[in-house]
Amino acid sequence: MEIKIRTFKLAMPLGMGSVNCYLLQVEIGFILIDTGSSSNRKVLLQELEKAGCQPGLLKLVILTHGDFDHTGNAASLRSSHGAQLAMHPGDVDMVEKGDMFANRKKPNRLIRALIPLFTGFGKAERFKPDVLLQDKDDLAGYGVEARVLSIPGHSKGSIGILTSGNDFICGDLMENTKKPALNSLIDDLETAQASVQKLQTLGIGSVYPGHGDPFQMDRITYP
Repeated sequence: MEIKIRTFKLAMPLGMGSVNCYLLQVEIGFILIDTGSSSNRKVLLQELEKAGCQPGLLKLVILTHGDFDHTGNAASLRSSHGAQLAMHPGDVDMVEKGDMFANRKKPNRLIRALIPLFTGFGKAERFKPDVLLQDKDDLAGYGVEARVLSIPGHSKGSIGILTSGNDFICGDLMENTKKPALNSLIDDLETAQASVQKLQTLGIGSVYPGHGDPFQMDRITYP
């Protein structure tokens, strides 16, 4: 079955741009990759309904990493649509504790104090994932010919999804807001560069980033 990737571009709070969520229609229903922030829950639900993704049909929500703008609606979707929530164990503390800096290098105290005030990731948004994904995990059991790739750098538990058609959903390792590049917020630069170098050996065609438009893998540049 051909994998069709449908993009939902959702606004982020406080004019911080937009974030992409990707919906895959598979034989047994739908898989959603990332969920946007809780501030745009209504729009996400409207987009799912337009796509025919009714409660009960959303089989799996894959979270590319633990940041609030990607995980903010995960707990709500599990409740409303019955979806299982899946992510890499490296970022679990972020969503269980509501701490976007868990397992990351610590920011200064002011930034650490301000982040919770505008992320909208409160106790209601915290959750324990149902499925822990590892590098090279096969997603065939969920009706899609694709596999998980571990791509740390933006966060320790960052993952991407590589389809059988060589499309790659990369979360926040890379972005295309101005040009294809490493994400502007990287926790571990050396590790992020190693992740990109690994991807460059895999024959990837189109890359679907967490922020910005799709681009071809051979256009990526990084310092």
